[in-house]
Amino acid sequence: MSGRLTQLLADLDIELPAEDLELAFVHRSYAYEHGGLDTNERLEFLGDSVLGVVVTEYLYRKHPDMSEGQLARLRSAVVNSRALASVARGLGLGQLVRLGKGEEATGGRDKNSILADTTEALIGAIFLSAGNDAAARFVHHLFDPLSEHAATLGAGLDWKTSLQEQTSLAGLPVPHYTVVADGPDHAKSFEATVHIGERSFGPGSGTNKKDAEQDAAEQAFGVIKALADQVLQES
Repeated sequence: MSGRLTQLLADLDIELPAEDLELAFVHRSYAYEHGGLDTNERLEFLGDSVLGVVVTEYLYRKHPDMSEGQLARLRSAVVNSRALASVARGLGLGQLVRLGKGEEATGGRDKNSILADTTEALIGAIFLSAGNDAAARFVHHLFDPLSEHAATLGAGLDWKTSLQEQTSLAGLPVPHYTVVADGPDHAKSFEATVHIGERSFGPGSGTNKKDAEQDAAEQAFGVIKALADQVLQES
């Protein structure tokens, strides 16, 4: 394990033998090149559910006045490929992923989709090996701060809506998006770029067009909000 991950598990009092984590880092490209080994995809499926439950409960209790629709939008702003990939980078998970030669050669260790899937697989492995309480501690530590940040987005509670609010406040044109798809039908990935006047931000990535656009909007949000704040101060 990476030093950062080892230290975090120790800090959270999660005891997890290294061998129990091995499967969490086996990407399908590596498995296929090595005779059809098991992949981390089942753990990813499990981890996605664990993450969703823990974050949903946290938001439900933290924001008692929010409607179901608001909570759903807030959750989608927290649990997305960009947020998961950011967590993975912070833990150094990219260096642990076992990749096939093709993915290795094309920068797979820093692809949002691969890092996000690995984060979910890691959560699934912790749930199976150390239990629900340990997995919840792990998720709370990493995602509660993201939840608090996302709650400041504004009425829309999603990056695209919030970005459009800020462009309006800043007197900028309405954002528009270009999206490029890549990969086979069963495993497509998407990259989106958001264009605001003469400026472009991204690319954002995701397993569908919507997530890729949200990712790109998130990347643009901080810059455009700063411009909007400046306009408001000067008015």
